[in-house]
Amino acid sequence: MQWETVIGLEIHTQLATQSKLFSGAPTAFGAEPNTQACAIDLGLPGVLPVLNAEAVRLAVRFGYAIAAEVAPRSVFARKNYFYPDLPKGYQISQYELPVIGRGRVEIVLDDGRVKTIGITRAHLEEDAGKSLHEDFHGFTGIDLNRAGTPLLEIVSEPDLRSPQEAVAYAKKIHQIVRYLGISDGNMQEGSFRIDANVSVRPVGQKEFGTRTEIKNLNSFRFLERAIAFEVERQIELIEGGGRVVQETRLYDPNQDETRSMRTKEEANDYRYFPDPDLLPLELDATFIAAAVADLPELPDAKRVRFQSEYGLSEYDANLLTASRELADYYEAVARACGAPKLAANWVSGELMAALNRSEREIDASPVSASALAGLIARIQDGTLSGKLAKQVFEAMWNGGGEADAVIEAQGLRQITDASAIESLIEAILAANPEQVEQYRAGKEKVFGFFVGQVMKQSGGKANPAQVNAILKRKLTP
Repeated sequence: MQWETVIGLEIHTQLATQSKLFSGAPTAFGAEPNTQACAIDLGLPGVLPVLNAEAVRLAVRFGYAIAAEVAPRSVFARKNYFYPDLPKGYQISQYELPVIGRGRVEIVLDDGRVKTIGITRAHLEEDAGKSLHEDFHGFTGIDLNRAGTPLLEIVSEPDLRSPQEAVAYAKKIHQIVRYLGISDGNMQEGSFRIDANVSVRPVGQKEFGTRTEIKNLNSFRFLERAIAFEVERQIELIEGGGRVVQETRLYDPNQDETRSMRTKEEANDYRYFPDPDLLPLELDATFIAAAVADLPELPDAKRVRFQSEYGLSEYDANLLTASRELADYYEAVARACGAPKLAANWVSGELMAALNRSEREIDASPVSASALAGLIARIQDGTLSGKLAKQVFEAMWNGGGEADAVIEAQGLRQITDASAIESLIEAILAANPEQVEQYRAGKEKVFGFFVGQVMKQSGGKANPAQVNAILKRKLTP
């Protein structure tokens, strides 16, 4: 039997606010356990939540970025369940009336096709605390620093049909929230977490199969592997005569498998009801207009502009708009040196390779955009060959200063004096008469030998184009 996979994602994005969703407690990462949870976060008697307007503003910005409905009136509800890291015994969230309604994003599939993924809703909610199981001698510790941290939960339609599509969609949402500046998207710190709802059904069947939810995936690689395992598990289970149970599962990356965590709750198990301490959230046109007045150019629009304005290929444009910081860096280089395609080659080539080797982000590059533009200018004016430019770049990366300083300090200026190159070539041809005869007899591969000898004798500084031209002239009888 042929099976179809059906996937929907719930993405929890921590909003980039200085304080929590309903209190003034800080949200900074890395504080000592339980030092950033105040009386409101803990739900102590006599305290009342006060909504953080900045979190609402950031949610509205996301709504506009995905062409979604922004609700003029939404309601906060209490989601009731017991868990050790949920100090109040309920979580303030949104249920029937979320702040952001239906929207959509487009993803590019491996075969180049573009697919539209529907977004059901995006709602505001507070985070729970965190259970810590390590280094407690068999006990579990509870850190409530995250309790009350503002989250935007982004719920997709079940439009995804493979682990690869799920990763492409998750990366697109990650890209959008970072472009907007509404979240740092740091998956290692828990700022971007993914729950995957996975089911299978026979090809052609309209009804969905029984789904399982894989909780708290914090890397794109784990997301893909967890879904792949779960799909295979469900198919094997059904074909073996069993049935899939609706449940919540956890992914173990060490064993590369999902494991049952608890029976999956239905919405009515949470006993949602409007929070009596919070008025409905009403947004007027003035607030919405102010929230979206300075929206940045989003990745899809930037990609199209890079292709039209800078003449980049679709591949290069996709690569260079992967993050807002990378796009800004590239554009600064391209405008400063006036050679957008050469700038694209250097940013996506030497620079990205160096960043990957050193495990740095673009904003931590030791070679600034203006410095890289200066290096490219020396290639354009003939001061440097491509090979010499790579040597200069390496020196710049290691703290050697601007390109001109490195060129002078290391004597790396390209030799472009035609008479000097010609003299060097004549000496090499005179010293290698046998190879000269071989070339003139039709053995053209020997030409590479002569090029190598010239570059060796010149310390790699001879202009390659001039070397080729003069060699061909001298070797022609």
